[in-house]
Amino acid sequence: MTGIFGLVTGVVIGVLAGHFFRTGTNERRQAPVPERHDGTTLPPGIAEVLSALPSSAVVLDSADRVLRASSAARAFGIVRGDELVIGELLVLARKVRRDGVIRETDIEVAVRKFGPDATSFAVRVAPLGGTGLVLVLAEDQTEHRRVEAVRRDFVANISHELKTPVGALSLLAETVQDASDDPEAVRRFTDRMQTEAARLTAVIQDLITLSRIQGAEPMAEPTRVDLGGVVEEALDAVRMPADAKGIELVGSGAEGVTILGDEGLLGTALRNLIANAVAYSPKNTRVAVSVGVSRSSVDISVADQGIGIPQQDRERIFERFYRVDAARSRATGGTGLGLAIVKHIMTHHRGEVTVWSKEGSGSTFTLRLPRPDDRGPDAARNTDQQEAAQ
Repeated sequence: MTGIFGLVTGVVIGVLAGHFFRTGTNERRQAPVPERHDGTTLPPGIAEVLSALPSSAVVLDSADRVLRASSAARAFGIVRGDELVIGELLVLARKVRRDGVIRETDIEVAVRKFGPDATSFAVRVAPLGGTGLVLVLAEDQTEHRRVEAVRRDFVANISHELKTPVGALSLLAETVQDASDDPEAVRRFTDRMQTEAARLTAVIQDLITLSRIQGAEPMAEPTRVDLGGVVEEALDAVRMPADAKGIELVGSGAEGVTILGDEGLLGTALRNLIANAVAYSPKNTRVAVSVGVSRSSVDISVADQGIGIPQQDRERIFERFYRVDAARSRATGGTGLGLAIVKHIMTHHRGEVTVWSKEGSGSTFTLRLPRPDDRGPDAARNTDQQEAAQ
């Protein structure tokens, strides 16, 4: 960030130097009338440079009045009228004007807009030659700091998720060694070791999947995918845990429906949703997968009769490692990455995932994908038949 500020400051000072050089060597040449404020002159070219900057830029005259301010500086509330309203920046500007030393700081400015309560800025204050003018540059760092916070949380979470099964495996291995003369204890502890190893494998596999799809551009050359096959394979993949709880799995509406996408990724997204539905549903209930075709989209819905999701958690369930019920998730073998993977797969397909839920009544997750062509709401359902007829 310092490099960017230095470059911008250098450009502005360069414009100033060029102006004074031209003025000194051609004093008789009449200069254009510059913008003035209380007798202070803004050299030609400075306004054009500042107007091209994406960051908030303010030029203060020798009386601390705003000679020029970018639209961003006004929009963020740094400048009002001809005043710099952030007291901390005024103090810095006066120090810079007095000793000519460039100063940097971080500030937070309360803004009246949707989003965070305050916007974080990295600020650089520099003198503009010997003119008495001071340049204030403020770069919005809010999103950058949010991303850094997410990264730190991710590192902390993945460290915990990996440390837990690894630590359990180490402890179990020692216990097995101590119980080597007790076959029953050895069998019990080795079963636990297999469970922890499977959990560790699942976390690593989900991390690999998430890393592969996160931030990926939408597919340039998607293939035609038969949703009937994807739904059937996803249901078969979770049938064993569903049968163990007496949960009925049903699918409808997918026959003959095709979309454009990546069959493997779509299967992963649907399996994750069905597996979640089974894990968070009581025994002897139903999980239903249905496909609907509208004029603009193909919707794949997974509905359960489970515990539901509290209102305050619905906005966060697609975050990595976020769990509504952490203890229950770990007990069922969840990694906390399944819904994050679903979200990124939908982004990869130019689609979206939505959720409806009511506590005690269940949840419905819907994968909404663009319809593959523009020939009407039945096009996705009839494409295969039309191609076969040709």
